Amino acid sequence: MVRRWFYGVSLGIIAIIIFASAIWPPALFAFLLIGPLVAIGLCDTLQTRSTIRRNFPLIGHLRYLFEAVRPELQQYFIELNTDAFPIEREMRSVVYQRAKGERETQPFGTQRNVYDVGYEWAAHALEDVEHLENEPRLIVGETDCAKPYSLSRLNISAMSFGALSPTAIRALNGGAKKGEFAHNTGEGGISPYHLEAGGDLVWQIGTGYFGCRTHEGLFNGDLFADNARRESVRMIEIKLSQGAKPGHGGVLPGSKVTAEIASIRHVPAGKTVVSPSRHSAFRTPIEMMEFIARLRELSGGKPVGVKLCVGRRIELLAMCKAMLETGITPDFITIDGGEGGTGAAPLEFSNSIGMPARDAWAFAHNALVGCGLRERVRIIASGKILTGFHMVRAMALGADACNSARGMMLALGCIQALRCNNNTCPTGVATQNPALYKGLVVPDKAERIARFHKATIASFLEIMHAMGVPSPEQITPDLVFRRVSDSKIRTFAEIFEFLEPHTLVDDGDHPDLWRREWNAARPDTFSAKK
Repeated sequence: MVRRWFYGVSLGIIAIIIFASAIWPPALFAFLLIGPLVAIGLCDTLQTRSTIRRNFPLIGHLRYLFEAVRPELQQYFIELNTDAFPIEREMRSVVYQRAKGERETQPFGTQRNVYDVGYEWAAHALEDVEHLENEPRLIVGETDCAKPYSLSRLNISAMSFGALSPTAIRALNGGAKKGEFAHNTGEGGISPYHLEAGGDLVWQIGTGYFGCRTHEGLFNGDLFADNARRESVRMIEIKLSQGAKPGHGGVLPGSKVTAEIASIRHVPAGKTVVSPSRHSAFRTPIEMMEFIARLRELSGGKPVGVKLCVGRRIELLAMCKAMLETGITPDFITIDGGEGGTGAAPLEFSNSIGMPARDAWAFAHNALVGCGLRERVRIIASGKILTGFHMVRAMALGADACNSARGMMLALGCIQALRCNNNTCPTGVATQNPALYKGLVVPDKAERIARFHKATIASFLEIMHAMGVPSPEQITPDLVFRRVSDSKIRTFAEIFEFLEPHTLVDDGDHPDLWRREWNAARPDTFSAKK
């Protein structure tokens, strides 16, 4: 009915304008204004792809217009400061304030309902301890490496050049240089933009072995050694999986493989590149430990670790058994959360695959404690680390240090436009469009990254002092609380299960689930014992 009405009205308007133009020439101006609208409406009625536009010509476009600006309307006019996902406004604001060096205090008390289930807090103490003025660094690789690294407690998580713009990478590394913390390259390889400022790098090696691969896509030891021995490369990280899309490979379309990216990743320009979901350099936990030892040797004795989102618990236990059998351990394990991160991913993978970060941190810590390896392996927590309290919470669950991706992106100027995956990031952070990323001024943003890091570490140290904790190693799970109902609270020590040292290997008193999974784990396969 609407379409028939539109046809009739359109034809009537056209007839009237043509007739009026013959009598009064200025009517042509009206035709120039109304004519395009009529043309769009006619196209709408003739097309067959959109029922809304076909049934409601011209007016139907309003639906798509409002849908296009919905994220902005939601963010600026509707959402509350404490609306939680992906990153609530309150958290974004504190990152922006710290990055800019602005006042970050809040008036009139918390805006959160402290009686909501899930509310968390740290316990303060009356006993005074020394307030740490300088960050207590974490030594990684002290046991097995010729070149151990003094790691900051907060570092830049893995984000590749290609996913982020050249100016964003340059600013991140410049901030890392100024603040003396580490910048993870992501699996896309070491680009010139990672090297320009001379900041410390953690070189991530993914299943595609970008920057250290043969023409067939297999690992190339000679290329690896050339890159790993660079002065700015301080640690090596083998990526097994990531929280955004655990167990999912990647495809870089040939149209995006520019000559520059091809050179960095050692792939053919213009051809689609596939990153498998699994590694080809090793197939078993024992082979993985041997690969770690090989990389440590090829790099000249630098720390080598792995990154994973925990999937099957038995696989991490199998790695622990392989560590015990070979005597080889990774220097660190980065644990990512299944709730996703900066990487673009299918909805189902971000929503429903992989263990959430807090559960995974506690599980990894317990697995290493239970088999007596915790002192040799550092745990780095990755997943929505934005504030000093977030760092405390991660360390209460077993982490030694933290990585932040979204926090660093916000410090760069990200406004959470949620356009990371379509090359139209308005702030020039997650785009390869020169017209957009040229607006990101590297010296200014590098300063912001350094300020955000410094202020967050200062917040972390202040919270430790309030808690009466003299060092990060003494942040224990009984010092962090969570509300579990309207009238009940529990400490992390009561909510999460924590094993005693050597419980698994000594066949001590541990829960049945741990016993079953530990007994089923094998060092020669990632699968369960048949």
